[in-house]
Amino acid sequence: MAGAIHAEGLVKTFGDVRALDGVDLDVPEGTVLGLLGPNGAGKTTAVRVLTTLLRPDSGRAVVAGIDVLERPDEVRRSIGLSGQFAAVDEYLTGRENLQMVGRLYQMNARAAKARADELLERFNLADAADRTAKTYSGGMRRRLDLAAALVVSPPVMFMDEPTTGLDPRNRQALWEVIQELVAGGTTLLLTTQYLEEADHLAHDICVVDHGRVIARGTSDQLKAQTGGERVEVVVHERGTIPAAREVLARYGITGGGPGDITVEDHTRKLTVPVTGGARILAEVIRDLDAAGVEIDDIALRRPTLDDVFLSLTGHVAEQADEENGGDGSGPGKGRRPPGGKTADGRAESRKETVT
Repeated sequence: MAGAIHAEGLVKTFGDVRALDGVDLDVPEGTVLGLLGPNGAGKTTAVRVLTTLLRPDSGRAVVAGIDVLERPDEVRRSIGLSGQFAAVDEYLTGRENLQMVGRLYQMNARAAKARADELLERFNLADAADRTAKTYSGGMRRRLDLAAALVVSPPVMFMDEPTTGLDPRNRQALWEVIQELVAGGTTLLLTTQYLEEADHLAHDICVVDHGRVIARGTSDQLKAQTGGERVEVVVHERGTIPAAREVLARYGITGGGPGDITVEDHTRKLTVPVTGGARILAEVIRDLDAAGVEIDDIALRRPTLDDVFLSLTGHVAEQADEENGGDGSGPGKGRRPPGGKTADGRAESRKETVT
């Protein structure tokens, strides 16, 4: 049985660029799907199709049991949406913005006011409630926009990179709101570039790149696909990075040499996938010492979603592959052929050497 959000073979092109290239999604009721990918991957385009703002070239989508193409007005009455950019009336106060949204949803004046007061408090905007939105900072506008999306509690919510621009405290507050919504039965599709956010909130994750779903599963399942553990070493002197790479290459899972090692030159950190657990650390330290490499730090850790994304796509999730206007609705610039896995799950041979 299809979930609260269901899509089959969605295709959307802008000129010569296929922003969506056969995307399939299924989000069970009362769960969170994290749509993870870089700018230009197609996340926002998918959201706009599912929320009736864009019409796909082909494919089918059903939201809250309603066909998106056949009955778009009914879909809009059943969903909430928070887009990438704050959509507030800057000439109204924060309180008036929220009350207006409540009235548009046909709440009576008293209920709209009570809900506005509740959300202003929840999003730390109570002190600025009676100031016009044009006096708000960017982060405050973002919080007001998120509050507006929650004036009513629709069965299906879409949040497109909701925490961009929020400070850590307000990001944590939004996470708590999301968890409460889902606990109450709301289904949520969440797009994000923050790997920690997807790890923390999502029941399942779809990794998208260049308009294709290249991997899907729980956070633990995706990390298991990457395999092994990681040894991270921070060398004391940048000039010893080549020698450290040579040592670490002996311990890489594939034995493929320095190409298996990622290097962050500005932080002097090297990372290599390994097997063998904690005993590896003692051996690495001994060999680095023998090679004359002084280290500031060394650690063994499990794979992160960042490692997953890097292994699947050959680049990190935060790579700026901007779409037109930065809003994800248009064709990307400088797109490379997709790596990692093809749309039907077949692995492609692709590796990016870090220099």
